[in-house]
Amino acid sequence: MDIKSIAKQGCSVREISRQTGLHRETVKKYLQESAEPEYKKVHRQSKINEYKELIKDWLSQQDYQASRIHELLQCQGFDGSYDIVQRYVKTIKEQRDRVAYVRFETMPGQQAQVDFGDFQIRCADGNTLTIYCFAMVLGFSRHMYIEFVDKCTLPKFLACHQHAFNFFGGIPAEILYDNMKNVVIRRLLGKVQWNHTFEAFAIHCGFKPLAAPAYSPWVKGKVERPIHYVRNRFWAGYIYQDMSRVNRDARQWIHCVAAERVHGTTREKVANRFTREKPFLGDLPRQPFDISEKVYRKVHKDCQIAFDGNRYVVAHELVGKKILLKIREGIMRIFDDDRMVTVYRIPESKGQTLAHPHFYQRLRADQEQVRRKYRKPFGKVKATRGLLKHGLQVEVMTRALSEYDQEVGS
Repeated sequence: MDIKSIAKQGCSVREISRQTGLHRETVKKYLQESAEPEYKKVHRQSKINEYKELIKDWLSQQDYQASRIHELLQCQGFDGSYDIVQRYVKTIKEQRDRVAYVRFETMPGQQAQVDFGDFQIRCADGNTLTIYCFAMVLGFSRHMYIEFVDKCTLPKFLACHQHAFNFFGGIPAEILYDNMKNVVIRRLLGKVQWNHTFEAFAIHCGFKPLAAPAYSPWVKGKVERPIHYVRNRFWAGYIYQDMSRVNRDARQWIHCVAAERVHGTTREKVANRFTREKPFLGDLPRQPFDISEKVYRKVHKDCQIAFDGNRYVVAHELVGKKILLKIREGIMRIFDDDRMVTVYRIPESKGQTLAHPHFYQRLRADQEQVRRKYRKPFGKVKATRGLLKHGLQVEVMTRALSEYDQEVGS
């Protein structure tokens, strides 16, 4: 267009060439052509074309990186650059990972989702302490309950559930979990085998547990996203002092901030939707579930049992029997069948022996025990019968020396 426009002004080919910077032969060619010029794309055969199916097979078996694919291709005789391999692998992975999902919304009181998140604390000595945040989120209202714990044990896990139910004032019909060991023991032929204690807890409380498929965090996204929300809005900049303080602050933050926000999906205030959801929650159980840690121990002859590096004295009537220990919040209750024997507070230090004085006092006063320990033997060994009868004094016959002389002379 520029060439023809300058030519209409009466300029020569030489002048057009000078103004456009093109060769004179190029100017002549475009002036002689009547049609507009077209750019023709040159199709070149890429070196990776013959290896594309092989790359697809490798990526279907394992999620290789492009650098590893390039190394494998070189073993097959490929002499192309790493860049073309990287571009093709990126294209395949984008097509593979382009998956669409349907948003799943639940009815009021239908479902809650539970998850744990780990949070790090930088101590004064430079070490890092890890605590864990239990989170339960109601599916309809997105109202949440969070509680920080020092360990993810089953008793603490169940205690957090009870605290969450009391916080909400009811129990949802079903609760969705990932495959944590406190919930799922294993999957056998597609069937979930629940932790026996957790299953009994669910039956007692009246909710149905659900296990999300493995490696599928999007299934329980209603609780995955709130964990990030807690990190950014509550934990960021928070100064940790102790566990009781952080849980008090977290409870206040839920009421003042989390429940008062307008949720990005529902476009409603969380507290308002929870008001509509609460009447649909199930009733709390009349009796709380016993969530104590339960272990069995045998009573030794010294009337003691061993647990977690310490020893505890019990009644002497239990010697030789296996008794049940129920541990919760630093308190140990000891049971003989359904009868509670005694209670001990577990010390923080190790290597201690804890005893209630009356146990050994009763043992000393038990005459039957004294009779058993100090009863007479049934018989005496013949080799020691004389010593036992006469003591250590042995009678020896004495003779005059003349009698020995007479014997020698004869």
